[in-house]
Amino acid sequence: MTRKVFWENPYLTELDATVISVNADDILLDQTIFYAQSGGQESDHGTINNYHVTQARKDGQEIIYTVESGHGLRPGDRAKMVIDWERRYQLMRLHFAAEVILELTYQKLEGIEKIGAHIAQDKARIDFKWHENISSIFPALEKEARQLIESNQEIESTFSDEASEKRYWKVQGFSQVPCGGTHLKRTGEIGEIALKRNNIGKGKERIEICVNDMRWQTIN
Repeated sequence: MTRKVFWENPYLTELDATVISVNADDILLDQTIFYAQSGGQESDHGTINNYHVTQARKDGQEIIYTVESGHGLRPGDRAKMVIDWERRYQLMRLHFAAEVILELTYQKLEGIEKIGAHIAQDKARIDFKWHENISSIFPALEKEARQLIESNQEIESTFSDEASEKRYWKVQGFSQVPCGGTHLKRTGEIGEIALKRNNIGKGKERIEICVNDMRWQTIN
């Protein structure tokens, strides 16, 4: 089973791995820092031995990477993985911002139902089954999210069941949520957030989430 180093250290941008198997342009490695799309969070972008990864997909507990033709990789070869760090970090910030907004929305609106989510590099979105204009709670969401961000609390991310690779994140005094994505170290890294409402159909509401364009720095 591929070792998911992106869970152990989501801030690692380069990794030397060993090729386990090759099927044309599909590569399996012994370990990886390259996240494959799951739970609404898009895949990382990057290279394996300077060849662009064109697709990353989960296959059970393995991750298969499709790389550009001409890579020449064979089982046993060493392969250097490099990810697009700016994209990864933006995805982590938007992912956790969306998780915070989702939890606060659950707290504010009894009976609301999440029906979809997507985290891209430019923004995140959460879709709900809800009968009213959801923007009425935006001031409260933004205020409480800002308080959590400014408190700069530690974000714990670990396994609830390692054998089945089930994970969760936790912020003391706020929430504990099942999630297998890549996570920030501290809430302060989210930065400033902005919310926008989008009505996507009768009885459906969407919250779009953006974060400011801060550059990453270590937050103690």
